[in-house]
Amino acid sequence: MALSTTIKGIQDIMRKDAGVDGDAQRLSQLVWMLFLKVFDDHEEQKELLEDGYKSPIPARLRWRAWAKNAEGITGDELADFINNDLFKALKELPISGKNAAISAVVRGVFEDAFNYMKSGTLIRQVINKLNELDFNRAADRHEFGDVYEKLLSDLQNAGNAGEFYTPRAVTQFIVDQVDPKLGETILDPACGTGGFLTCAIEHVRKKYVKSAKDEDKLQASIHGVEKKPLPHLLCVTNMMFHGIEIPSNIRHDNTLARPLRDYGPKDRVDVIITNPPFGGMEEDGIENNFPATFRTRETADLFLVLIMTLLKPGGRAALVLPDGTLFGEGIKTRIKEKLLDEFNLHTVVRLPKGVFAPYTSIKTNLLFFTKGEPTKHVWFYEHPYPPGAKSYSKSKPLRIDEFAVEKKWWAKRKESDQAWKVSIDDIKTRDYNLDIKNPRAVDDGPGDADELLNQYLDATSEAAKVRDQLRDELARALEVAGS
Repeated sequence: MALSTTIKGIQDIMRKDAGVDGDAQRLSQLVWMLFLKVFDDHEEQKELLEDGYKSPIPARLRWRAWAKNAEGITGDELADFINNDLFKALKELPISGKNAAISAVVRGVFEDAFNYMKSGTLIRQVINKLNELDFNRAADRHEFGDVYEKLLSDLQNAGNAGEFYTPRAVTQFIVDQVDPKLGETILDPACGTGGFLTCAIEHVRKKYVKSAKDEDKLQASIHGVEKKPLPHLLCVTNMMFHGIEIPSNIRHDNTLARPLRDYGPKDRVDVIITNPPFGGMEEDGIENNFPATFRTRETADLFLVLIMTLLKPGGRAALVLPDGTLFGEGIKTRIKEKLLDEFNLHTVVRLPKGVFAPYTSIKTNLLFFTKGEPTKHVWFYEHPYPPGAKSYSKSKPLRIDEFAVEKKWWAKRKESDQAWKVSIDDIKTRDYNLDIKNPRAVDDGPGDADELLNQYLDATSEAAKVRDQLRDELARALEVAGS
């Protein structure tokens, strides 16, 4: 049976359970179970290769003890074991001794995990399907990497969970152009489900890893931080699928919560690749961790300041930012001034609307810069829709092969209908406004008539609803006043 069919079967079983509501909860439920299954398969390998290997998980809680036997506990007994024994013990797993690092990973995964399923019988059916998989088989592991990527992409349609997933084409293009190398420390300070990090792992492994020693060096070089529990759980599991044996460098934390002045040379890294949250505000007080010049509650702006701080001299960064950062004034202007004075912002790739749909329709940009020398000029490249397309959608997303033209242009840059160069003097004259339009762009007019009509009808419908609500509220107020 194809692995994707197995996963679909698991999701169908979960849909029957009264406790699981929506794609995000189904994925969260699936992933903590997958984590324990993958971990147990991984431990089987370690027991064969390492004399005297001892699991950090107590014997009764290991997957093989309660889940592996298809005729094992089920029903209320299984639900009670998971809720009142398994979760409680793993959330409090001691972190000490030889296995402290991996104990911390297990405990970190379960600190914010939750068993949504109510039916122990349905849980047993899910477990038995998971036991059809063997993550020690290279074929299963490789195929599941693709299936897992598909599961994560489904997050884009799971309400606010879409903020944790960056389209694979974007992560792949950024990693290809930044070209992280073996031995370089690689960080994503807002790593979500781990898309940038998995691309970096595959890139370095394919291009540079030639021996077991090289692999050890790669394993130690991958670092990520994620604030929210669901994507952190998804990321840790994703790292294991991509061969990171002990993903202890994937921390559940908020990188913005540490005062900027506390970061020293030992915290600095060679490469930062990320899609920080944008359009949101940080909690009260977070901005006080930053110098007064850059204090704001806009998350994307704070991350840009943090990235500038965390790069080593000569270090390279690439990140996704919304248009608002490019044209924003005030504190945004001061941040951009620092960026252009102390870093070489050599490339801005301007993406069209719809790349992150349906999570957001905001236009975004890919910024590439190096620390250590000021910007002399910035190259802009306007990424076009593919021929015949007017937007992206779930069924027609941005594809990596669309970036072939940028990759060809990258090494031998020339101005064209898509590419233009702007000097730092021109940017300063514009008061550091980087929202610089393509000088060769053709004015397409007001837009597609059908699309504009639909937008107008939606707007008038919303206005009618608001008008009716106000009328009803006014009528009720008059009733109360007259009685």
